[in-house]
Amino acid sequence: MNNIIINDREIFPSKVVCIGRNYTEHIAELNNETPEEPVFFFKPNSSISSELIFPKGNETCHYEAEISFLIEENKISAVGFGLDLTLREVQSKLKKKGLPWERAKCFHNSAVFSKFVSINENIEDLEVELYINGELKQKGGVDLMITKPQEIIDDLLTFSSFEDGDILMSGTPKGVGTFQIGDIFIGRIICNKKVIIEKRFEVH
Repeated sequence: MNNIIINDREIFPSKVVCIGRNYTEHIAELNNETPEEPVFFFKPNSSISSELIFPKGNETCHYEAEISFLIEENKISAVGFGLDLTLREVQSKLKKKGLPWERAKCFHNSAVFSKFVSINENIEDLEVELYINGELKQKGGVDLMITKPQEIIDDLLTFSSFEDGDILMSGTPKGVGTFQIGDIFIGRIICNKKVIIEKRFEVH
């Protein structure tokens, strides 16, 4: 199984729980409707990676930077920087046909993570930033989320469950787009204006 690292310790998540359409401006940039309740989808363990690898056989792929949480005993125990890679054209075709999104969201290496760090601070103060080739592409925080992390957890528990070590990806702010092999990504998680995680990825 694939793993993530927290405080130099390996954890093997059973799944990644993702929330879609959780930032108003991101909903607008994709011309989607604002959901009446949280939009969930899961990524399997096989999608987890610490490297940013462009999906083979595809001409385009979108990045989506997200504040990502490690869940233990149904509570947030740590935070990391995450990228939800999406085959947008494939997703759009599937959505038009009313079909599931797995081909667009659940492929190998589609959930890319930094190391995780334990968090004791108020998660309401967390922000995510993504730079590509030195240019700020995405920036957003918990304050802009439609559904806050604890509300997402509570809702998920009404119909499913977290295994200890599962990851929650809390949605992406505006600024998603395409990328290519050779691009340099810098992902940051910020708390109270202090960078607590910074991870550099080179697209392979």
